[in-house]
Amino acid sequence: MRSFARVADLHSFTKAAEALGLSRAVVSTRVAELESHLRCQLLHRTTRRVGLTADGAEYLARCQRILAELESADEAVRRAGVSPQGRLRVDVPVEFGRSLLIPALPQFTARYPDLQLEVQFNDRVVDLIAEEIDLVVRVGAVREPHLIARRIVGTRLLTCGAAEYLREHGVPATPEDLRRHRLVGYLSTGTRRASRWIFQRGAQRMRLALPFNIAFNSAEAQIRAAIRGVGLVQAMDLVVAEALAIGRLQVVLPDWSAPGKSVSVVYSAALRDSPKIRVFADFAAELLRRYRQRVDALLGLAG
Repeated sequence: MRSFARVADLHSFTKAAEALGLSRAVVSTRVAELESHLRCQLLHRTTRRVGLTADGAEYLARCQRILAELESADEAVRRAGVSPQGRLRVDVPVEFGRSLLIPALPQFTARYPDLQLEVQFNDRVVDLIAEEIDLVVRVGAVREPHLIARRIVGTRLLTCGAAEYLREHGVPATPEDLRRHRLVGYLSTGTRRASRWIFQRGAQRMRLALPFNIAFNSAEAQIRAAIRGVGLVQAMDLVVAEALAIGRLQVVLPDWSAPGKSVSVVYSAALRDSPKIRVFADFAAELLRRYRQRVDALLGLAG
């Protein structure tokens, strides 16, 4: 199964053999024996490339889960009471990575020097199994049954604008007034459409499909545009708190702030006992909790 999974990942028997420290003939024989055992073809073989059959793609997903379980079981026994070791691949939102993770990494790497950390920054929802990611920090709901999600902090949605923009265009008094303003939207990674803005005052809650003058697939770009006076923006308080605190943005419609998506640390259920998953999950969770406290303080000072 390991040989098959590596061939499927690298699309090459030769590269898989090199990665496994085996001969090409051994890897080829192992995959052929597996196909014989299963009585189906897992791989398409050509002189230029190796690809998965439909059966192979389905079997690969199951193999990856099984191999992750085996690795987790081995590591839990082998590393009990020992510093976590090995490669750990994580995926985090861009703003979390730049603002919180990078400044705190020296402390983490000093504490766990035997971990080889690989970090991806992006704002899309990744498939942990398909992309071979061990752990993600995810904004929003987690519905995959094979994943464990530790909810860490909640957020609120704030509608904001730069002072320069508000002086020129005025301050909206109601959510409907936004239709007469220039708006900066966020493109959903799932639908590739601009997300609706959400407002709540008491029991009254609304989701508005607003006309956006410009929209980005990056929360960072969205906020930077608003700071430059391009238009009004709605974003999570965790993202805009510091810009609000130093006066680069101002909250509008404060009575219409709505609860936003929660932020969770997410990993495969197969890795729940992995020491390296545990230590990084705890580390990321503490960063988020401390920042939540800081944001609450900043917003309190900002009014």
